[in-house]
Amino acid sequence: MSASRRSGTTDELGPDEPEPVGPVGPDGSDLLAALLDGMDAALCAFDADGVVTHWNREAERILGWTAAEAVGRHGFAGWAVREADAEEVEGRLMAAMQAPGRQVHEFALLTKDGGRVLVRTQSAAVRGPDGKPAGLYCAFSEVHAQIDLERSIALSEALFEDASWGVVLVDADLRPAVVNAHAARSLGIGRTSALGRPLGELLAQGVEELESALTHVLAEGAPPAPAEIWVSVRTSDGDQRRCWRCGFVRLASPLAEEPVPLGVGWLFQDVTEAKQGEQEAALLRFRTNQLHRAARAAGECEDPREAATVHLDFALAGFADHALIDRVAGGALVDGESEGPVRLVRVAATPSGAPGPSLPAGQAGLPVRYGQGHPALQCVERAGSVRASVGAVAAEQAREWALARRWPGDSVHALCAVLRSRGRTLGVVTFLRGGGRSQFERADAVYAEDVAVRIAAALDLAGVVGRE
Repeated sequence: MSASRRSGTTDELGPDEPEPVGPVGPDGSDLLAALLDGMDAALCAFDADGVVTHWNREAERILGWTAAEAVGRHGFAGWAVREADAEEVEGRLMAAMQAPGRQVHEFALLTKDGGRVLVRTQSAAVRGPDGKPAGLYCAFSEVHAQIDLERSIALSEALFEDASWGVVLVDADLRPAVVNAHAARSLGIGRTSALGRPLGELLAQGVEELESALTHVLAEGAPPAPAEIWVSVRTSDGDQRRCWRCGFVRLASPLAEEPVPLGVGWLFQDVTEAKQGEQEAALLRFRTNQLHRAARAAGECEDPREAATVHLDFALAGFADHALIDRVAGGALVDGESEGPVRLVRVAATPSGAPGPSLPAGQAGLPVRYGQGHPALQCVERAGSVRASVGAVAAEQAREWALARRWPGDSVHALCAVLRSRGRTLGVVTFLRGGGRSQFERADAVYAEDVAVRIAAALDLAGVVGRE
């Protein structure tokens, strides 16, 4: 506690007046004592002669000297500082009465049990009513504690200014309270513009998963490992899908008696390119394995036409919902020698209802009634792959689009790959996807062309065997 009342100072009653009887409110010195004892920093004060006038509880905790033992002593010599260091220490402290502002020093103080503590002090003059120095105060703390505090402050400033990953402080209402520069760039918004806004206004997709993670951290604490969350960020060029690797920490007030959550510290790093690379590598491995397995299975088929359907069935896994094989009517086409319009005969198709193996078709040899400009006919004419999609239309219009092209009604994306063997065009293989899948990309066309080469070789072999 503060020892200002035990230091010989008097209050307004004077030294000879009796103390008031009965309960009274706190006077100025009681309030000062309470304030000093509630400080987190150690504090002592000296009068103009260098006599200790105040000594709070934190100073007692650090050095072990009580207020009764400290107040009234002249300087630190002989008890809180070694005799050899006393002159230098007191000179640096008392010089603060003549210097403007605060003076910062570091030196070793003695504890009551004889130990030494390295402290960092801040000293400043205390002015009297006439403006002249009437004494000084000295606030001090252990150097390691001060360094820890400075490190924490420096870390916070670095995270919110120079960090190479996004840092966002989210309050208990799941609204950003502080956003660093990297996070603002990732969100495509200014640092101040993001403050206090719901996350749903900052992200187009992925808000529910992110808010669920933040709510879990507020209730249960930080997760044991980072989480990867896919989001869509609104930009001037439209929504961009990004993958963020996120870490979360729960923030609690150090001043509350019980831990009260202040919010969540959310740190994230954009790993979209790495994640897409992993997905593409995994997809490539899977498709390569499917081609290998299909080749081994097709090698055991006596009928080459059965081998063609085996390749088709293996290609469907994870790639498309339906597939069709159409062969050029009247035999293979040699480049530059086609006469009249091209007609295609259905050779095999996957069931349009329940999943199952491809079924042979077209025994009657009747051409499929494809309209002019059909993607399969374009594929034959160009001798290259053709992609088609219905676009953003109503479900009934999408069904009409598919049925008009002689495809299953749930088809919305199509990829046609030409069947080529020995320099001739044998037909077309068509892969179809429903509404639950994305449209075909260039990498999908490359895979379809690999499958088409194998199907074409099997159909060409079937023709040779049939003639023999």
